[in-house]
Amino acid sequence: MALRKIQRKINSDQPHMVGDGFRVHTFFPSESISIKRLSPFLLMDYNAPIEFAPREEHRGVGVHPHRGFETVTIVYSGSVAHYDSAGNSGVLHPGEVQWMTAGSGILHKEYHEKEFSRRGGLFHVVQLWVNLPSADKGAQPKYQKLTHENLGYYNLPHKMGKVEVIAGQFKDVKGPAHTYTKMNLMNFKLEKGAEISFESNERLNTAALIIEGQAYINGNSADSGNLILFENIGETIDIKAIESSTILFLSGNPIDEKIAVYGPFVMNTHEELELALKDYNAGKYGILKE
Repeated sequence: MALRKIQRKINSDQPHMVGDGFRVHTFFPSESISIKRLSPFLLMDYNAPIEFAPREEHRGVGVHPHRGFETVTIVYSGSVAHYDSAGNSGVLHPGEVQWMTAGSGILHKEYHEKEFSRRGGLFHVVQLWVNLPSADKGAQPKYQKLTHENLGYYNLPHKMGKVEVIAGQFKDVKGPAHTYTKMNLMNFKLEKGAEISFESNERLNTAALIIEGQAYINGNSADSGNLILFENIGETIDIKAIESSTILFLSGNPIDEKIAVYGPFVMNTHEELELALKDYNAGKYGILKE
């Protein structure tokens, strides 16, 4: 199999605030990466490591709506509290993942967990938006909390690291997340000098974010905070850790449908966006207090 070609390496610069608790760089969509380029993944917000000072009032994002897609939040440091209008709530600690299906419409809010806010500390998070095919945009909202205990694990030989499988499959290990289309989402946690090789179907849109450390990916050096965007040419991916590294890998079968976006609504047509907004204003997404 030929090596998967790398299209570009992108740095995590020019961050901005989302609410008062998330200091993120939006890797995509951007001027260089269209909203369809990494379909079914619509958006990647990367909160690079940042120290937050202790505060009694917790930081975050207040009540807001979503419709037509899913949000996936992966916590590397710090703790995130979630509440939604479907009655779900929970706290994500380091190494845990929240997979929320907005589907037909939901209200939610996300904050630094209260005790983390009070003591302060390092905060390091990724959030992805994942599109839903038109047939599933009206799906019942739901919430999946994926913990250490139910992630899939592939252990490298000689204790050189592991692959944490969140969704899809790596080798013979499957991830626990329910998805509406074919995709893979996993963390490679590698010791210095670890080497791993695997195949990624060239039809799947594919990228890798260096969460920490430094590695060679298909012979190209990548540092913490770099996003590697792969072309849809070739299938083999080789990774060698120059130092202890964590790499978030994502690939997915593209959803070949029209996309219409207005803020927190992702639909297929302008008319569907108008209905999404109308339903929100009519209170059809439920009730959630600030």
